[in-house]
Amino acid sequence: MRSRLIGVAAVAAASALVLAGCAGGQGGADSPIVVGSVNTISGAATFPEASEAAAAVFDAFNDAGGLDGRKIDYRAEDDKGDPATASAAARQLVGSDEAVAMVGSASLIECEINQKYYEQEGILSLPGIGVDTGCFNSPNIAPANVGPFNDLTLTLQYGSEVLGIDRICVLLEIAGSTRPTYQAAIDRWSETTGKELFYLDDTVPYGASDYTPYIVKAKQAGCEAISGNPVEPDAIGWIKAANAQGWDDVTYLLLTSAYSENFASSVSEAGAGIYVPAEFYPYTAPSDINEDWQTLMEANDIPLTAFSQGGYLAATFFIEVLEGIDGDVTRESVAEALQAMDPIETPMLGTPYVFGTAETHDQLTAGWPIVLKSGTNTWENAADDWLHILD
Repeated sequence: MRSRLIGVAAVAAASALVLAGCAGGQGGADSPIVVGSVNTISGAATFPEASEAAAAVFDAFNDAGGLDGRKIDYRAEDDKGDPATASAAARQLVGSDEAVAMVGSASLIECEINQKYYEQEGILSLPGIGVDTGCFNSPNIAPANVGPFNDLTLTLQYGSEVLGIDRICVLLEIAGSTRPTYQAAIDRWSETTGKELFYLDDTVPYGASDYTPYIVKAKQAGCEAISGNPVEPDAIGWIKAANAQGWDDVTYLLLTSAYSENFASSVSEAGAGIYVPAEFYPYTAPSDINEDWQTLMEANDIPLTAFSQGGYLAATFFIEVLEGIDGDVTRESVAEALQAMDPIETPMLGTPYVFGTAETHDQLTAGWPIVLKSGTNTWENAADDWLHILD
């Protein structure tokens, strides 16, 4: 399978070669192609970088001439983590603005809120970061990232099978109806490894001012490792609460949401190590694999995070499919092209990306193990290859 990731420079070159017959569709041949996204940009847990990264990709595409001169009009809405606002935002973009697709979204709740509406309207969504259950169990939504559920299975697998930890505990922050899906992720780890959780607390809130009570209970239970799904500010709160308790021999098995340079600079005492299965190729180790993404993010002052990697990939995947459409660009032709697309293999992902016609989309199952050790403030690769979920 050939590598088909299109960097921004390649996008610019390719766009100049698109035939005139590819333009057209909703709004006329010369009108902008409206693309939408619904994001949690404000609230207790935010994901702003994905849509920012997608916007940067589309801006570069437009600056290079767009699709035979036809520009992408990218409209990103903030759902504030509120279900009613997420619903209204989708209806504005899909119903009123006539978006042909949703690309680069990253929301705490919008997939679950809007998945039936997207099916009703025949629109497909490529989130940059899929967060809630609805992002992975709909025929109309296929995120560019592994997602928190497979990510949790991966980090538990790394803890038990690679680090050899027996007493692994999980603390969960639950949004919407994600609790059963997190349980399924834990069950998948148990079924494939034969291991069982030592302790589980699913009452941990997003955006708490103090995580000491939850950390104290885990310490008193005798946990050797803490796993869980905190977003970056909450993860920093977890670590600082443990440090305040003098708990310096605990291992952390966290998710990609904690993988950022800001997190590393904020955590000096990392216990026995903070391990994360990065959902995209690690950007904190020297490599040209992330060069195009990193150059674009730095040029637009967008933080280097896994979230911006996801938004970048969702937009580049969309452009590649868009350029292959023969005829009018409409919601229907975009959906048809995404459902018929060949898998895209990129070294930024451990599993090829494809939208296709599957009823669910949780086929991305690889992470790259990285670690943050005490006193380093720097992420390091903890492996030489991708870690895949065991069969």
